[in-house]
Amino acid sequence: MSDQNLELATFANGCFWCTEAVFQRIEGVEKVKSGFTGGNIKNPPYREVVMGRTGHAEAIQVSYNPEVVDYKTLLYVFFSTHDPTTLNRQGYDVGEQYRSEIFYHSESQKNCAVSVIKELESEEIFDDKIVTQLSQVSEFYTAEEEHQNFYNNFTENRYCQLVIEPKLTTLRKKFSHQLKS
Repeated sequence: MSDQNLELATFANGCFWCTEAVFQRIEGVEKVKSGFTGGNIKNPPYREVVMGRTGHAEAIQVSYNPEVVDYKTLLYVFFSTHDPTTLNRQGYDVGEQYRSEIFYHSESQKNCAVSVIKELESEEIFDDKIVTQLSQVSEFYTAEEEHQNFYNNFTENRYCQLVIEPKLTTLRKKFSHQLKS
């Protein structure tokens, strides 16, 4: 498939190593890049972002085939694999760089996200209110190479086993029909 037939989705929901590993496994997702967005300086280095100095969120940019997986499904995966009710925190990762945020690329993505959030809240899926922010996508800066494909490269790493693997277990349980074979 050519890149021109792919669409983009940009999500922040904690550590990008976790988020990347989740979305890499979804059928129809062609590419996932870890990086930073939503901040106030150009080309932010990882060290500055994780220290909370740039306003950026650790995020991923997903290139996906909408004929195989739709944006709404990607949103359900997003909400199922992190806690969207904690402000600026995912597990032990604390700070605005770990915020839950959807960076929409179009009005239709924004409307879909608003609809899914309303649906999840009306069904009381979470005990607390969803605090996920919605923002128009801004410049996305790809993180350094050592942050790309992290889980796949370091599966035995303690962080991968303790933090990422439980998210993948949730993914396998809730979205087995959407996973790559």
